[in-house]
Amino acid sequence: MRVLIVEDEAKLARLIARGLGEEGHAADFAGFGEDALWMARGVSYDAIVLDLMLPGRDGFATCAELRASDVWAPVLMLTARDGVDDRVRGLDSGADDYLVKPFAFAELLARLRALVRRAPGERPTVLEVGDLRLDPAAHRAWRGEVELNLSAKEFALLALFMSRPGETLSRSHLLEGGWDIAFELRSNIVDVYVRYLREKIDRPFGRHSLETVRGAGYRLRRDAGG
Repeated sequence: MRVLIVEDEAKLARLIARGLGEEGHAADFAGFGEDALWMARGVSYDAIVLDLMLPGRDGFATCAELRASDVWAPVLMLTARDGVDDRVRGLDSGADDYLVKPFAFAELLARLRALVRRAPGERPTVLEVGDLRLDPAAHRAWRGEVELNLSAKEFALLALFMSRPGETLSRSHLLEGGWDIAFELRSNIVDVYVRYLREKIDRPFGRHSLETVRGAGYRLRRDAGG
């Protein structure tokens, strides 16, 4: 999952980004609504965490402009303003959910997972492909009855593949989905982590489920076997 954090409180933005990183997700952040607009137009984020009280263009206006620009990533609006009118206005401006500060990071993460499952189409809470099973909420994965010992980034990469079984995912798509802007020019990191992942999910089980599609990228077989 790749998330855009739009928050002018740098300390809070860093805390959210660090928490997401520890879960294997990628996070970029912007301190102004104007920056969020060009970033969201250029990157297909899985979700956007949007503060309401931003300098200049506020969260209401930023959200409305995102939707007007055909940016449909789910938006979780953060604010210290908990009045009903504010919540209604936020949802009416195009937000998908609303979380009042202060908040627990665990709740923010759970809400993001729920939003991503619903967009663009509903996804199950536990992903299953062949005998591979992955539980995003519990942060656990299994091959058959054997639990896999995955790093946070390996887990995030496997989740990307399992959300789109049988599809060939390009290196740029995998990079965009799993790493932040700092890694945009280091596409070889994808090859490294695919190799790591194969050592965890395939080699010990005599499988060949994670395939290389020459010149195109990688694909997780629909039966996850072979």
